[in-house]
Amino acid sequence: MPPAAGEQKSSSPRGDEKLFLVIVLALAAIAGVGSWFAAGALRRHDANHFIAPDQPRQLEDFSLTAENGNTVTRADVRGKILAVSFLFTSCSLTCPEVSKRMAEIQRLTTADEDVRLLSLTVDPRTDTPAVLMKWGARFGAETNRWFLLTGDKMQLHQLIGTSFLATETNNPFNSMPGNFAGTERIAVVDKHGKVRVYFDGLRLETPAAVVTEMELLRKEK
Repeated sequence: MPPAAGEQKSSSPRGDEKLFLVIVLALAAIAGVGSWFAAGALRRHDANHFIAPDQPRQLEDFSLTAENGNTVTRADVRGKILAVSFLFTSCSLTCPEVSKRMAEIQRLTTADEDVRLLSLTVDPRTDTPAVLMKWGARFGAETNRWFLLTGDKMQLHQLIGTSFLATETNNPFNSMPGNFAGTERIAVVDKHGKVRVYFDGLRLETPAAVVTEMELLRKEK
């Protein structure tokens, strides 16, 4: 026997409510999955852009020779915000790219008197001041703001290993002088000499990210 008209009217809203509930739950599930993927994408984005120091690192005292033959010491950059890179001029792939990023950082900070750029060679035997001068000229390095530094090998490797980069002594495939890992990175050092963060020197967006980080550091006391 067919249901009464009154019964049809009372069952229809319940069916609509169930359908509405199913739709809401489905949308919530889709939104949840979307949020999960978005969060994962952001984590990957951050991992690609910001690299935290492997341990607390501080710029140690040093006395090295710049590309123009002048001596540069820790005191010369005291109180400055630094962008620090690593190079060896016989490197034909990554080092020129990192120096391009440093050149762009130099351009973006032209008016910033509290910023200095340092590039430390890992191969001082080859990278004499004259060689570094040619390298710097290739990338438009301003010798009063961007110091390409060489000197005693032991002192340089000690400085890099203590202040900036880990070593891979057990990696037989690491042909980097000094066995340093992460030489393609650009370190940002605050005005107190603390290494705050690294950026991938091979990424085109790194100079802008470095400058943004410097602006944040500038606001700190």
